[in-house]
Amino acid sequence: MLLENNILELKREYTDDIKKTVTAFANSDGGKLLIGITDDGSVIGLDRVDDTLLRVSNVIREAIRPDLTMFISFKVILMQEKEVIQVEVQRGTARPYYLAGKGIRPEGVYVRQGASTVPASETAILQMIRETSGDSYEEARSLHQELTFDYTKQFFSENNLELEEQHKTTLGLLGRDGAYTNLGLLLSDQCKHGIKLAVFEGTTKAIFKDRLECKGSLLKQLEESYLYIDRHNRTRAEFKGLVREESRDYPVTAIREALLNALVHRDYSFSADTLIALYDDRIEFVSVGGLMHGISYADVMLGVSVLRNAKLANIFYRLRLIEAYGTGIQKMLSSYKDFLKLPNIETSDNAFRITLPNTNFNEYKSETNQIFVKEDTETSLREEKVLRLLETKSYLIRKDIENALDISQSTAILLLRKMVNQGLLLSSGAGKKIKYFKKANG
Repeated sequence: MLLENNILELKREYTDDIKKTVTAFANSDGGKLLIGITDDGSVIGLDRVDDTLLRVSNVIREAIRPDLTMFISFKVILMQEKEVIQVEVQRGTARPYYLAGKGIRPEGVYVRQGASTVPASETAILQMIRETSGDSYEEARSLHQELTFDYTKQFFSENNLELEEQHKTTLGLLGRDGAYTNLGLLLSDQCKHGIKLAVFEGTTKAIFKDRLECKGSLLKQLEESYLYIDRHNRTRAEFKGLVREESRDYPVTAIREALLNALVHRDYSFSADTLIALYDDRIEFVSVGGLMHGISYADVMLGVSVLRNAKLANIFYRLRLIEAYGTGIQKMLSSYKDFLKLPNIETSDNAFRITLPNTNFNEYKSETNQIFVKEDTETSLREEKVLRLLETKSYLIRKDIENALDISQSTAILLLRKMVNQGLLLSSGAGKKIKYFKKANG
């Protein structure tokens, strides 16, 4: 007599729950589903066996993700001279398998528990992901599959790159099973790993002044946090004789490299946000994730780079946000070569902190012939230059701005986007050939 157990399920007829049972077998130790047999083991057979077989195969193919068909065999067998459908399911290699309409969460992922099919716990789901994806967080399937990429797609377009489905697969945002990876999550509009920035008065956290929390695509977080820091990166000016000399509190290169380091090298398997604190005398960047196994502090200072998030670094490289792997720390230190106090780098088992000293801090305290330039002055001057250029030309492209203002591509993109958002410019087209027009008065 047949009895249900962890690898055998009996069904009198076709029901919609069959897809849950098949998913559970694939996520557990495999099993057989017999259709045409009652729960007590009585063989009743099927009248329209071909129609039922077609319904079963269709629902398995359409309702279960990733594709499970290679691990399933269908057979019509005779039992007590009656036709019964046998669905044999092997344990899959791309677990967790889930119902397409529910996603990778307990209500969509099922396992066998004795003779029952039950929702998997979140712990069990994460364990399956680790077992089938190895140690790479980037390549593991994301628990969130309802993802959009509006910001990342726009960023790619501005850098003359495409982000269609085939590109998502090539870059690693989509896995071989067609599901979004954690890398896809990081670049999606739904990314939950954020950056928290705070400004404090003085050199301690006693007096809080301002804060910003960045969420969404890492590219959006990168731009928003950079602009926020840049607004607080004051320009100090003093006269030496008849000559006025200006210097910013922090070298722009150092800020850029510290921020990129915090994003590219952090350990996203932890849920903690990246923290950036701005004091009168320093900026601190704290990201989760210590040094990679086998790499020492001395190795890092020599420029040795072992990438925790290699696919993310590759995307940043394609976007020309980073020029070469392992050069960030050296560029940061070089930007301070003319100053007495250098950046400080500290590591622990699970964290990495970069501290950039304020190059003007001592002068602010001691000198009286200093001039404080408004934080947005440099940006305003650039905007004026752009508008003046448009008095001599009917339109501009980004390259015109880079050449005329002697600024980088990324800085030009940020400047032009801000002017469009402020209504100072109009734009048309896409990619590097976007045309910018001066907004007509009235």
